[in-house]
Amino acid sequence: MTSTAAADTGTEVNIAADKKAVRRRTVAQAIVEYLQVQYSELDGEQRRLIAGMYGIFGHGNSVGLAQGIDEYGVDFPHYQGKNEQSMVHAAIGFAKASNRAATLACTASAGPGSTNMISGAATATTNRLPVLLFPADIINNRFGDPVLQQIEHPVERDVSANDCFRPVSRYFDRITHPAQLLSTLPEAMRVLTDPVETGAVVVCLPQDIQGTEFDFPESFFTPRVWHIRRRPAVEDELRDAAEIIRNAKRPLLIAGGGVRYSKAQDELARFSSEFGIPVSETYAGKGSGPITDLNLGALGVTGTVGANEIADNADVVVTVGSRLQDFITASHSLFQNPDVKFVNLNVGSFDAHKMGSFPVIGDAKLNLAALRERLAAVGYSTSGEFRSDVADALKATLEVRRHDLQAFPGELMSQAQVIDVLNKRTTSEDALILGSGGVVEGIHKAWDPSNGTEIHFEYANSCMGHEIPAGLGYRLARPDEPGEVYVLIGDGTYFMQPTELVTAVQERKKIITIVIDNRGHQCIWPLQVAKGGPGREFGTQYRERSKESGRLDGAVLDFDIAANAASMGCAAWSTTTIEEFSAALTEAQEAEGPAVIVARVEPWRYLSGNGAFWDVGAPMTSERPATLEGAAKHLKGRERQRFYAATSAPDAR
Repeated sequence: MTSTAAADTGTEVNIAADKKAVRRRTVAQAIVEYLQVQYSELDGEQRRLIAGMYGIFGHGNSVGLAQGIDEYGVDFPHYQGKNEQSMVHAAIGFAKASNRAATLACTASAGPGSTNMISGAATATTNRLPVLLFPADIINNRFGDPVLQQIEHPVERDVSANDCFRPVSRYFDRITHPAQLLSTLPEAMRVLTDPVETGAVVVCLPQDIQGTEFDFPESFFTPRVWHIRRRPAVEDELRDAAEIIRNAKRPLLIAGGGVRYSKAQDELARFSSEFGIPVSETYAGKGSGPITDLNLGALGVTGTVGANEIADNADVVVTVGSRLQDFITASHSLFQNPDVKFVNLNVGSFDAHKMGSFPVIGDAKLNLAALRERLAAVGYSTSGEFRSDVADALKATLEVRRHDLQAFPGELMSQAQVIDVLNKRTTSEDALILGSGGVVEGIHKAWDPSNGTEIHFEYANSCMGHEIPAGLGYRLARPDEPGEVYVLIGDGTYFMQPTELVTAVQERKKIITIVIDNRGHQCIWPLQVAKGGPGREFGTQYRERSKESGRLDGAVLDFDIAANAASMGCAAWSTTTIEEFSAALTEAQEAEGPAVIVARVEPWRYLSGNGAFWDVGAPMTSERPATLEGAAKHLKGRERQRFYAATSAPDAR
């Protein structure tokens, strides 16, 4: 055995009573070996919890963690990210494809490399998805302070730029002694595999600590299985929730992402069908509802007219695995029945109590089944009159959809038409990844989920640039499965984060990226106009700076996204008609490697609105009449916002 002298970190501490039962490793080497023997188990299926590590190596981790991966990463692939934030998004996509039972680790160099991962960490935590991050940190011994890329805090010497991770992490630690790994790494694994606590786990690694050697107990490297438990709710909650639902005349189910992660789709469909309760879907829950006439589709700001109509008069709203964010609740203005009650099935108490809900805390699949048994025992069913109202609501939704999917004379193809072609060409073997821009409304409202395609929104943090790396991460998790992984984005998102296409080429992993090119952030300027911002478009379209006005209101920029994608090694097509797009989609499906299709669409053609309110900041004073008019309309919308009193058990006093 060869080693160098230990740094002055107190590594002479005797952790193992039997000195023979130790493994001398650096901190980085120990991390790599430990991660390779950690497993998750969900419903009897075991798999590696951390399947590999994304990394961009600089001075802060290239001779530390990189060395550990190179020497001891026997079954631990390294993926070479092209942008640090993108690495985290890829890990999120991997976690989604693995139903939160597995993820990837990510490492970045000190300073800006590590802080680039913060937006990705926020995205993981907001979406309740596991990622494991190892940001490099400043040098622990401080001899050379200030070191390259160090931010100096004048009164707190133990603070570094990495402390910015704290508010966006579910678990945060900084290793200042090798022995700390013995408690930190198991705790990190526990958080990653807990459906309630999961999110971004951040373990900061000072540069000199990564290479410090230590005698780790051999038992530390014993394989371990982390069980992802299905937690039943307590009997009192099930009893009282069933009683609340039993008294409902106009109930509504909301399917959230928890339906997917609990694998509760079939149980939800049975619950809906058996009692005649319509289902609406959140973004994370898109496609999790039943394929029946009781599925009203999207709910909320980008919801269908039918789902929102039923929600408006619902007397009991049963949410399953939802965060109840403002786009779903229309900023607490959607549910207008004065006596509305909420029952929230959620694995986490934090979410289960939102909007005054009566909480049923535990696994969605288990507790839907338990509630179904209780309601069946008392013969609960909705009335024929209510089911007729649901049928009328669905009819209204389909009429709006038919209108939105038509071709409009004199216009380019619409975003809705592109979505419709993709909808008709995908199958249950495919997956669709998206998360920001105008395509969010298009898929949430107009996508027909009956083809079984997996839909994976990221609309909790709605982080532009998430989609391409997340699509690659999804494919890395399922490399050999049939079907395509589609990424749907706008041109604004493409310009922010296209570089993981290079990694897709490098790894020979196929994803098909569809870019809706409307020359700007075209879903934002209508918000400016409607809500009284500038009262007109400002700074959202890709235009030259005008010599006359000095503003960005000159000619529309001319650029070639397909040529850019081709320069990174992708097969690429530019299309301007729906026929060209359909033909390009056929060729992309037949291609072997990553493919990019650019669809130039009508910039100002949107899906029909539904009248739902969304609360944003609005200017309360201006010299522009249009701004004041928009602000006044917005304030009028706020009148619909409600405080929902706590839903109590029927026998509560």
